Amino acid sequence: MKLRFAPSPTGMLHVGNARQVIANALYARRHKAKFQLRIDDTDSERSREIYAEAIRADLGWLGVSWDETFRQSERLARYELAIEYLKETGRLYPCFESEQELAAKREMRIRQHKPPIYDRAMLKLTPEQRASAEANGKVPYWRFRLSDEIVFWKDLVMGQCQVKLTAISDPILVRSDGTVLYTLASIVDDIETGVTHIIRGEDHVTNTGVQIDIARALEASPKQFHFAHLPLLLDEGGGKLSKRFDGLSLKTLRQDGIEAKALVSYLARLGSADDPEPMTWEELAEVYDLSRISKSAARFDMRQLLALNRRVIASLSFDDAKDRLPVGADEEFWLAIRSNIELMSEVRHWWSVVSEDIVPPVQDEEEGFLKTAADLLPAEPWTQETWKDWTAELKEATGRSGKTLFRPLRLALTGEEHGPELKDLLPLIGRERVLQRLCPVEG
Repeated sequence: MKLRFAPSPTGMLHVGNARQVIANALYARRHKAKFQLRIDDTDSERSREIYAEAIRADLGWLGVSWDETFRQSERLARYELAIEYLKETGRLYPCFESEQELAAKREMRIRQHKPPIYDRAMLKLTPEQRASAEANGKVPYWRFRLSDEIVFWKDLVMGQCQVKLTAISDPILVRSDGTVLYTLASIVDDIETGVTHIIRGEDHVTNTGVQIDIARALEASPKQFHFAHLPLLLDEGGGKLSKRFDGLSLKTLRQDGIEAKALVSYLARLGSADDPEPMTWEELAEVYDLSRISKSAARFDMRQLLALNRRVIASLSFDDAKDRLPVGADEEFWLAIRSNIELMSEVRHWWSVVSEDIVPPVQDEEEGFLKTAADLLPAEPWTQETWKDWTAELKEATGRSGKTLFRPLRLALTGEEHGPELKDLLPLIGRERVLQRLCPVEG
Protein backbone atom coordinates (compact mmCIF):
# COMPACT_ATOMS: atom_id res chain seq x y z
CA MET A 1 0.00 0.00 0.00
CA LYS A 2 1.26 3.48 -0.86
CA LEU A 3 -0.30 6.92 -0.57
CA ARG A 4 0.82 10.31 -1.77
CA PHE A 5 0.38 14.04 -1.32
CA ALA A 6 1.01 16.04 -4.48
CA PRO A 7 0.94 19.83 -3.98
CA SER A 8 1.81 22.33 -6.70
CA PRO A 9 4.45 24.91 -5.68
CA THR A 10 2.36 27.80 -7.00
CA GLY A 11 1.23 29.20 -3.64
CA MET A 12 1.07 28.59 0.09
CA LEU A 13 -0.58 25.52 1.61
CA HIS A 14 -3.96 26.27 3.20
CA VAL A 15 -6.34 24.36 5.46
CA GLY A 16 -7.88 22.55 2.48
CA ASN A 17 -4.47 21.17 1.54
CA ALA A 18 -3.75 20.39 5.18
CA ARG A 19 -6.92 18.34 5.51
CA GLN A 20 -5.89 16.23 2.51
CA VAL A 21 -2.32 15.62 3.60
CA ILE A 22 -3.44 14.77 7.14
CA ALA A 23 -5.97 12.27 5.79
CA ASN A 24 -3.33 10.64 3.58
CA ALA A 25 -0.65 10.58 6.27
CA LEU A 26 -3.00 9.18 8.93
CA TYR A 27 -4.33 6.49 6.60
CA ALA A 28 -0.77 5.52 5.71
CA ARG A 29 0.22 5.32 9.38
CA ARG A 30 -2.91 3.35 10.27
CA HIS A 31 -2.15 0.75 7.60
CA LYS A 32 1.67 0.89 7.85
CA ALA A 33 1.81 2.02 4.22
CA LYS A 34 4.45 4.03 2.37
CA PHE A 35 3.88 7.75 2.02
CA GLN A 36 5.12 9.82 -0.90
CA LEU A 37 5.55 13.57 -1.28
CA ARG A 38 5.35 14.56 -4.93
CA ILE A 39 5.93 18.17 -6.01
CA ASP A 40 3.74 18.81 -9.06
CA ASP A 41 5.87 21.49 -10.72
CA THR A 42 5.23 20.93 -14.43
CA ASP A 43 3.74 24.44 -14.65
CA SER A 44 7.10 26.18 -15.05
CA GLU A 45 5.54 29.65 -15.37
CA ARG A 46 3.77 29.54 -11.99
CA SER A 47 5.94 27.14 -9.97
CA ARG A 48 8.40 28.77 -7.57
CA GLU A 49 11.16 27.23 -5.47
CA ILE A 50 10.17 29.46 -2.56
CA TYR A 51 6.77 27.74 -2.49
CA ALA A 52 8.35 24.27 -2.67
CA GLU A 53 10.47 25.16 0.36
CA ALA A 54 7.41 26.57 2.13
CA ILE A 55 5.49 23.34 1.49
CA ARG A 56 8.19 21.27 3.16
CA ALA A 57 8.34 23.73 6.07
CA ASP A 58 4.55 23.58 6.54
CA LEU A 59 4.52 19.78 6.42
CA GLY A 60 7.37 19.66 8.92
CA TRP A 61 5.42 21.96 11.24
CA LEU A 62 2.35 19.71 10.98
CA GLY A 63 4.50 16.68 11.80
CA VAL A 64 4.16 15.00 8.40
CA SER A 65 7.07 12.84 7.22
CA TRP A 66 7.46 10.90 4.00
CA ASP A 67 9.28 7.81 2.75
CA GLU A 68 10.07 9.15 -0.71
CA THR A 69 9.85 12.40 -2.61
CA PHE A 70 10.40 13.69 -6.14
CA ARG A 71 9.47 16.51 -8.49
CA GLN A 72 7.48 16.02 -11.65
CA SER A 73 9.98 18.22 -13.48
CA GLU A 74 12.47 15.37 -12.99
CA ARG A 75 10.24 12.95 -14.91
CA LEU A 76 9.48 14.81 -18.14
CA ALA A 77 11.02 12.03 -20.21
CA ARG A 78 8.58 9.51 -18.69
CA TYR A 79 5.62 11.72 -19.59
CA GLU A 80 6.92 12.08 -23.13
CA LEU A 81 6.95 8.30 -23.50
CA ALA A 82 3.33 8.15 -22.36
CA ILE A 83 2.41 10.95 -24.76
CA GLU A 84 4.00 9.17 -27.71
CA TYR A 85 2.27 5.92 -26.80
CA LEU A 86 -1.14 7.61 -26.63
CA LYS A 87 -0.50 9.28 -29.97
CA GLU A 88 0.50 6.00 -31.58
CA THR A 89 -2.61 4.26 -30.27
CA GLY A 90 -4.86 7.05 -31.49
CA ARG A 91 -5.97 8.26 -28.06
CA LEU A 92 -4.25 11.66 -28.34
CA TYR A 93 -5.26 13.80 -31.28
CA PRO A 94 -4.06 17.25 -32.40
CA CYS A 95 -6.29 20.31 -32.15
CA PHE A 96 -5.89 23.76 -33.65
CA GLU A 97 -8.93 25.76 -32.48
CA SER A 98 -8.23 29.00 -30.66
CA GLU A 99 -9.84 29.97 -27.36
CA GLN A 100 -12.14 32.32 -29.26
CA GLU A 101 -13.24 29.54 -31.62
CA LEU A 102 -13.88 27.18 -28.71
CA ALA A 103 -15.89 29.84 -26.86
CA ALA A 104 -18.01 30.42 -29.95
CA LYS A 105 -18.67 26.69 -30.25
CA ARG A 106 -19.74 26.48 -26.61
CA GLU A 107 -22.14 29.39 -27.01
CA MET A 108 -23.60 27.82 -30.13
CA ARG A 109 -24.22 24.49 -28.35
CA ILE A 110 -25.86 26.28 -25.44
CA ARG A 111 -28.19 28.11 -27.82
CA GLN A 112 -29.03 24.74 -29.37
CA HIS A 113 -29.80 23.37 -25.88
CA LYS A 114 -26.89 20.96 -26.10
CA PRO A 115 -24.28 20.35 -23.36
CA PRO A 116 -21.31 22.73 -23.87
CA ILE A 117 -18.75 20.00 -24.43
CA TYR A 118 -16.11 19.75 -27.12
CA ASP A 119 -17.53 18.45 -30.43
CA ARG A 120 -14.43 16.43 -31.44
CA ALA A 121 -14.26 18.28 -34.75
CA MET A 122 -10.51 17.81 -34.92
CA LEU A 123 -10.91 14.02 -35.02
CA LYS A 124 -12.12 14.52 -38.60
CA LEU A 125 -9.00 16.47 -39.56
CA THR A 126 -7.30 15.00 -42.64
CA PRO A 127 -3.50 14.76 -42.91
CA GLU A 128 -3.66 17.44 -45.61
CA GLN A 129 -5.67 19.80 -43.39
CA ARG A 130 -3.22 19.31 -40.52
CA ALA A 131 -0.27 19.96 -42.79
CA SER A 132 -1.92 23.10 -44.07
CA ALA A 133 -2.60 24.38 -40.55
CA GLU A 134 1.00 23.78 -39.50
CA ALA A 135 2.28 25.40 -42.68
CA ASN A 136 0.33 28.50 -41.67
CA GLY A 137 2.21 28.60 -38.35
CA LYS A 138 -0.34 26.85 -36.14
CA VAL A 139 1.01 24.49 -33.48
CA PRO A 140 -1.38 21.82 -32.17
CA TYR A 141 -2.30 21.08 -28.60
CA TRP A 142 -3.41 17.51 -27.86
CA ARG A 143 -6.67 16.15 -26.51
CA PHE A 144 -7.32 12.69 -25.07
CA ARG A 145 -10.19 10.84 -26.74
CA LEU A 146 -12.32 9.59 -23.88
CA SER A 147 -14.07 6.24 -24.05
CA ASP A 148 -17.80 6.29 -24.70
CA GLU A 149 -18.71 4.65 -21.43
CA ILE A 150 -19.49 5.18 -17.75
CA VAL A 151 -16.66 4.69 -15.24
CA PHE A 152 -17.61 3.16 -11.87
CA TRP A 153 -15.68 2.79 -8.63
CA LYS A 154 -16.38 2.19 -4.93
CA ASP A 155 -15.18 5.30 -3.14
CA LEU A 156 -13.86 4.93 0.42
CA VAL A 157 -15.79 8.03 1.48
CA MET A 158 -18.50 8.75 -1.10
CA GLY A 159 -19.56 5.15 -1.69
CA GLN A 160 -20.56 4.06 -5.21
CA CYS A 161 -19.40 6.69 -7.73
CA GLN A 162 -19.73 6.99 -11.47
CA VAL A 163 -18.62 9.39 -14.19
CA LYS A 164 -20.29 9.43 -17.59
CA LEU A 165 -17.41 10.12 -19.95
CA THR A 166 -19.66 11.07 -22.86
CA ALA A 167 -20.81 14.07 -20.81
CA ILE A 168 -17.27 15.44 -20.54
CA SER A 169 -15.11 17.26 -23.06
CA ASP A 170 -12.05 15.36 -24.20
CA PRO A 171 -9.40 16.82 -21.89
CA ILE A 172 -6.32 18.63 -23.16
CA LEU A 173 -3.29 16.68 -21.92
CA VAL A 174 -0.51 18.48 -23.80
CA ARG A 175 -0.32 22.21 -24.45
CA SER A 176 0.86 23.62 -27.76
CA ASP A 177 4.29 24.32 -26.21
CA GLY A 178 4.64 20.62 -25.38
CA THR A 179 3.96 21.02 -21.66
CA VAL A 180 2.20 18.05 -20.10
CA LEU A 181 -0.83 18.81 -17.95
CA TYR A 182 -1.56 17.51 -14.46
CA THR A 183 -4.25 15.09 -15.60
CA LEU A 184 -1.75 12.94 -17.51
CA ALA A 185 1.41 13.50 -15.46
CA SER A 186 -0.35 12.58 -12.23
CA ILE A 187 -1.72 9.24 -13.40
CA VAL A 188 1.60 8.32 -15.04
CA ASP A 189 3.35 8.95 -11.71
CA ASP A 190 0.74 7.03 -9.74
CA ILE A 191 1.05 4.04 -12.07
CA GLU A 192 4.83 3.96 -12.23
CA THR A 193 5.57 4.67 -8.55
CA GLY A 194 3.06 2.14 -7.26
CA VAL A 195 0.55 4.44 -5.58
CA THR A 196 -2.46 2.39 -4.47
CA HIS A 197 -4.69 4.80 -2.52
CA ILE A 198 -5.55 8.32 -3.64
CA ILE A 199 -7.27 10.56 -1.08
CA ARG A 200 -8.20 14.01 -2.36
CA GLY A 201 -11.02 16.55 -2.56
CA GLU A 202 -14.53 15.98 -3.87
CA ASP A 203 -13.78 18.44 -6.69
CA HIS A 204 -11.62 15.71 -8.28
CA VAL A 205 -14.45 13.19 -8.76
CA THR A 206 -14.84 13.90 -12.48
CA ASN A 207 -11.08 13.98 -12.88
CA THR A 208 -10.90 10.52 -11.29
CA GLY A 209 -13.18 9.11 -13.99
CA VAL A 210 -10.98 10.66 -16.68
CA GLN A 211 -7.76 9.36 -15.09
CA ILE A 212 -9.13 5.85 -14.81
CA ASP A 213 -9.79 5.98 -18.55
CA ILE A 214 -6.26 7.25 -19.19
CA ALA A 215 -4.84 4.46 -17.03
CA ARG A 216 -6.65 1.90 -19.16
CA ALA A 217 -5.34 3.55 -22.32
CA LEU A 218 -1.82 3.19 -20.91
CA GLU A 219 -2.55 -0.52 -20.33
CA ALA A 220 -2.52 -0.17 -16.55
CA SER A 221 -5.15 -1.84 -14.40
CA PRO A 222 -7.49 0.58 -12.62
CA LYS A 223 -7.77 -2.11 -9.92
CA GLN A 224 -4.40 -0.81 -8.70
CA PHE A 225 -6.17 2.24 -7.29
CA HIS A 226 -8.54 2.89 -4.44
CA PHE A 227 -10.05 6.37 -4.27
CA ALA A 228 -11.40 8.48 -1.42
CA HIS A 229 -12.89 11.90 -2.07
CA LEU A 230 -13.24 14.23 0.90
CA PRO A 231 -16.31 16.50 0.82
CA LEU A 232 -15.84 20.23 0.34
CA LEU A 233 -15.03 22.58 3.20
CA LEU A 234 -17.48 25.37 4.00
CA ASP A 235 -17.13 28.36 6.30
CA GLU A 236 -19.22 28.92 9.42
CA GLY A 237 -22.02 30.45 7.36
CA GLY A 238 -22.13 27.62 4.83
CA GLY A 239 -20.26 29.46 2.06
CA LYS A 240 -17.36 28.05 0.10
CA LEU A 241 -14.22 28.22 2.18
CA SER A 242 -12.07 28.44 -0.95
CA LYS A 243 -12.76 32.17 -1.11
CA ARG A 244 -11.04 32.58 2.26
CA PHE A 245 -8.14 30.20 1.77
CA ASP A 246 -5.63 33.04 1.45
CA GLY A 247 -6.39 34.06 5.03
CA LEU A 248 -6.13 30.46 6.19
CA SER A 249 -2.69 29.55 4.93
CA LEU A 250 -0.70 27.32 7.25
CA LYS A 251 1.97 30.00 7.48
CA THR A 252 -0.59 32.57 8.65
CA LEU A 253 -2.15 30.18 11.16
CA ARG A 254 1.29 29.29 12.50
CA GLN A 255 2.29 32.94 12.83
CA ASP A 256 -1.00 33.72 14.58
CA GLY A 257 -0.22 31.12 17.22
CA ILE A 258 -2.23 28.07 16.16
CA GLU A 259 -0.61 24.88 17.45
CA ALA A 260 0.10 22.14 14.91
CA LYS A 261 -1.38 19.55 17.29
CA ALA A 262 -4.64 21.51 17.47
CA LEU A 263 -4.92 21.91 13.69
CA VAL A 264 -4.09 18.26 12.98
CA SER A 265 -6.54 17.04 15.65
CA TYR A 266 -9.26 19.34 14.33
CA LEU A 267 -8.87 18.53 10.63
CA ALA A 268 -8.54 14.79 11.28
CA ARG A 269 -12.03 14.73 12.82
CA LEU A 270 -13.64 17.48 10.74
CA GLY A 271 -16.75 16.22 8.96
CA SER A 272 -16.88 13.00 10.95
CA ALA A 273 -19.11 11.80 13.77
CA ASP A 274 -16.18 12.10 16.21
CA ASP A 275 -15.63 15.24 18.27
CA PRO A 276 -12.11 16.68 17.94
CA GLU A 277 -9.82 16.05 20.90
CA PRO A 278 -6.16 17.05 21.32
CA MET A 279 -4.35 13.92 20.15
CA THR A 280 -0.91 12.96 18.89
CA TRP A 281 -0.33 11.60 15.39
CA GLU A 282 0.04 8.11 16.86
CA GLU A 283 -3.23 8.36 18.79
CA LEU A 284 -5.11 9.69 15.77
CA ALA A 285 -3.68 7.05 13.45
CA GLU A 286 -4.86 4.23 15.71
CA VAL A 287 -8.50 5.22 15.28
CA TYR A 288 -8.51 6.98 11.89
CA ASP A 289 -11.31 5.61 9.70
CA LEU A 290 -12.40 7.08 6.36
CA SER A 291 -15.79 5.44 6.71
CA ARG A 292 -16.49 7.79 9.64
CA ILE A 293 -16.35 10.83 7.34
CA SER A 294 -19.71 12.19 6.22
CA LYS A 295 -20.53 12.47 2.52
CA SER A 296 -21.83 15.98 3.18
CA ALA A 297 -19.73 19.13 3.08
CA ALA A 298 -17.93 19.95 6.34
CA ARG A 299 -17.88 23.35 8.04
CA PHE A 300 -14.58 24.81 9.14
CA ASP A 301 -15.34 26.64 12.37
CA MET A 302 -12.53 28.87 13.60
CA ARG A 303 -14.15 29.05 17.03
CA GLN A 304 -13.89 25.28 17.41
CA LEU A 305 -10.27 25.35 16.29
CA LEU A 306 -9.46 28.12 18.79
CA ALA A 307 -11.17 26.20 21.59
CA LEU A 308 -9.08 23.15 20.75
CA ASN A 309 -5.98 25.32 20.47
CA ARG A 310 -6.65 26.69 23.95
CA ARG A 311 -6.74 23.14 25.35
CA VAL A 312 -3.49 22.24 23.62
CA ILE A 313 -1.73 25.35 24.96
CA ALA A 314 -3.06 24.71 28.48
CA SER A 315 -1.45 21.26 28.41
CA LEU A 316 2.01 22.52 27.41
CA SER A 317 4.65 22.22 30.12
CA PHE A 318 7.18 24.99 30.63
CA ASP A 319 9.85 22.85 28.96
CA ASP A 320 7.57 22.46 25.91
CA ALA A 321 6.92 26.19 25.69
CA LYS A 322 10.09 27.90 26.93
CA ASP A 323 11.77 28.28 23.56
CA ARG A 324 8.76 30.28 22.33
CA LEU A 325 8.48 32.59 25.36
CA PRO A 326 9.90 36.12 25.63
CA VAL A 327 13.39 36.48 27.08
CA GLY A 328 13.16 36.40 30.85
CA ALA A 329 9.83 34.60 31.04
CA ASP A 330 10.00 31.85 33.65
CA GLU A 331 7.92 28.84 34.63
CA GLU A 332 5.84 30.83 37.14
CA PHE A 333 4.78 33.20 34.37
CA TRP A 334 3.95 30.39 31.96
CA LEU A 335 1.85 28.48 34.49
CA ALA A 336 -0.03 31.70 35.29
CA ILE A 337 -1.12 32.42 31.72
CA ARG A 338 -1.23 29.13 29.78
CA SER A 339 -4.83 28.24 30.67
CA ASN A 340 -6.16 31.64 29.65
CA ILE A 341 -4.83 32.16 26.14
CA GLU A 342 -6.14 30.88 22.81
CA LEU A 343 -3.03 31.68 20.75
CA MET A 344 0.67 31.65 21.48
CA SER A 345 0.83 35.11 19.91
CA GLU A 346 -0.97 36.42 23.03
CA VAL A 347 1.98 35.51 25.25
CA ARG A 348 3.94 38.65 24.40
CA HIS A 349 1.08 40.87 25.55
CA TRP A 350 0.84 39.20 28.94
CA TRP A 351 4.61 39.41 29.36
CA SER A 352 4.26 43.16 28.86
CA VAL A 353 1.52 43.22 31.48
CA VAL A 354 3.68 41.62 34.17
CA SER A 355 7.10 43.00 33.32
CA GLU A 356 6.80 46.32 31.48
CA ASP A 357 5.01 49.64 31.70
CA ILE A 358 1.51 49.64 30.24
CA VAL A 359 -1.09 52.38 29.89
CA PRO A 360 -4.36 51.15 31.42
CA PRO A 361 -7.65 52.72 30.33
CA VAL A 362 -8.72 55.90 32.14
CA GLN A 363 -11.36 55.27 34.81
CA ASP A 364 -12.17 58.74 36.12
CA GLU A 365 -15.28 57.51 37.89
CA GLU A 366 -13.22 54.93 39.77
CA GLU A 367 -10.42 57.24 40.90
CA GLY A 368 -11.49 57.22 44.54
CA PHE A 369 -11.92 53.46 44.63
CA LEU A 370 -8.52 52.87 43.04
CA LYS A 371 -6.92 55.31 45.53
CA THR A 372 -8.42 53.30 48.39
CA ALA A 373 -7.13 50.10 46.78
CA ALA A 374 -3.64 51.61 46.62
CA ASP A 375 -3.81 52.65 50.29
CA LEU A 376 -4.79 49.12 51.32
CA LEU A 377 -2.18 47.40 49.13
CA PRO A 378 -0.19 45.06 51.40
CA ALA A 379 3.58 45.06 51.63
CA GLU A 380 5.64 42.48 49.81
CA PRO A 381 6.55 39.63 49.67
CA TRP A 382 3.42 38.49 47.85
CA THR A 383 1.99 35.02 47.31
CA GLN A 384 -1.10 33.68 45.57
CA GLU A 385 -3.01 34.46 48.77
CA THR A 386 -2.24 38.17 48.49
CA TRP A 387 -5.00 38.87 45.95
CA LYS A 388 -7.64 37.19 48.14
CA ASP A 389 -6.54 39.00 51.30
CA TRP A 390 -6.28 42.39 49.56
CA THR A 391 -9.67 42.25 47.86
CA ALA A 392 -11.34 40.99 51.06
CA GLU A 393 -10.04 44.03 52.93
CA LEU A 394 -11.06 46.30 50.05
CA LYS A 395 -14.54 44.80 50.02
CA GLU A 396 -14.96 45.50 53.71
CA ALA A 397 -13.69 49.07 53.34
CA THR A 398 -15.83 50.01 50.31
CA GLY A 399 -18.83 47.73 50.54
CA ARG A 400 -18.27 46.65 46.97
CA SER A 401 -18.50 43.09 45.70
CA GLY A 402 -18.61 41.11 42.47
CA LYS A 403 -18.09 42.98 39.23
CA THR A 404 -18.00 46.44 40.84
CA LEU A 405 -15.11 45.27 42.99
CA PHE A 406 -13.04 43.23 40.55
CA ARG A 407 -13.58 44.90 37.15
CA PRO A 408 -11.91 48.26 37.96
CA LEU A 409 -8.94 46.42 39.48
CA ARG A 410 -8.49 44.12 36.46
CA LEU A 411 -8.73 47.04 34.03
CA ALA A 412 -6.23 49.08 36.01
CA LEU A 413 -3.73 46.27 36.51
CA THR A 414 -3.89 44.58 33.09
CA GLY A 415 -5.77 46.90 30.74
CA GLU A 416 -8.06 43.99 29.86
CA GLU A 417 -11.59 42.91 30.75
CA HIS A 418 -10.58 39.25 30.90
CA GLY A 419 -7.43 37.23 31.30
CA PRO A 420 -5.40 35.02 33.61
CA GLU A 421 -6.23 34.81 37.30
CA LEU A 422 -5.12 37.94 39.12
CA LYS A 423 -4.06 35.86 42.11
CA ASP A 424 -1.36 34.47 39.82
CA LEU A 425 -0.53 37.73 38.01
CA LEU A 426 -0.31 40.00 41.06
CA PRO A 427 2.97 38.60 42.44
CA LEU A 428 4.46 38.74 38.93
CA ILE A 429 3.50 42.39 38.40
CA GLY A 430 4.93 43.46 41.75
CA ARG A 431 3.94 46.18 44.20
CA GLU A 432 5.69 49.08 42.46
CA ARG A 433 3.92 48.52 39.12
CA VAL A 434 0.60 47.89 40.81
CA LEU A 435 0.82 51.26 42.57
CA GLN A 436 1.75 53.04 39.36
CA ARG A 437 -1.28 51.57 37.60
CA LEU A 438 -3.74 52.24 40.43
CA CYS A 439 -2.64 55.86 40.87
CA PRO A 440 -0.66 56.89 37.78
CA VAL A 441 -0.46 60.59 38.76
CA GLU A 442 0.84 60.02 42.27
CA GLY A 443 2.67 56.83 41.19
